[in-house]
Amino acid sequence: MLKCGSFILTAVEIFRWGFSTVTILSIQSHVAFGHVGNAAAVFPLQRLGREVWPIHTVLFSNHPGYGAFKGPILPSSTIRDQVDGLEALGVLDRCSAVLSGYLGDASVGAAVADAVARVKALNSEAIHVCDPVMGDDGPGLYVAEDIPSFIRRVLIPGADVAIPNRFELSLLTGMPAATLEEALAAARALMALGPRIVLTTSLERPDGPEGCIEMLLVEGDEAWIVATPKLDFPVAPNGSGDATAALFTAFYLESRDAALALTWTASSIYSLMSATLKSGGRELALIAGQERLANPERIYDAWPVD
Repeated sequence: MLKCGSFILTAVEIFRWGFSTVTILSIQSHVAFGHVGNAAAVFPLQRLGREVWPIHTVLFSNHPGYGAFKGPILPSSTIRDQVDGLEALGVLDRCSAVLSGYLGDASVGAAVADAVARVKALNSEAIHVCDPVMGDDGPGLYVAEDIPSFIRRVLIPGADVAIPNRFELSLLTGMPAATLEEALAAARALMALGPRIVLTTSLERPDGPEGCIEMLLVEGDEAWIVATPKLDFPVAPNGSGDATAALFTAFYLESRDAALALTWTASSIYSLMSATLKSGGRELALIAGQERLANPERIYDAWPVD
């Protein structure tokens, strides 16, 4: 039976493999202060030994969760120009994955879809990991109204892996995702649009273990779930979903085992969140807690869903 905090593997067993040389093209937002988007994804990937090429969709002073912020949404031509430059340099075929996140507007999403197509044309083994950043329980939708439709129509069908939170899973499918049965059905409905793996984060359900937050992964006919203790933040830090998507991308590329990558991801992100809570700050403690990304204090095992 699944219990919050259950674990059976050791850090030595989990991280027994060295990291291979792969490259991740990360196309998402960037902030000068704090850790969301590429500012939450690039350093964890580098800390885990990954080569990462960041392309920013926006350049904000800070994330909008603070209320006021300054900076532009970058035009889609800027994203396209940078991908052009990488291809002209002759390195785009080295890319093992495109990780996409916050778009800014739908025209930027079209540039992301084009980048994915170009990478896959040069490297048939490359994957697209789509983090459909649109909103969350509590704040609701926090992107332009045309973005959810674009993600559903264009990015999700071209993705190999989709990593929505519970709110985004429900928004993309039009289905409830409050219980385990509902979340499984919604994840499989999302898979029917294209992705072969759907990882749902931030899952809190009345039929789940008390005091926990879960991640649910569905691949083919199989599903796994992992539960970690829910931490009591005065103000929950932003960027945890972005860091989670980056970690899963890194771990999945290493193992090509989705369930094992889920175990690694949950263990690392919980250790990071625990370090963040202890720091007393509102932003992810990526620098102070960097050792925990690679060597989490505890391992939370993913369990098959019956």
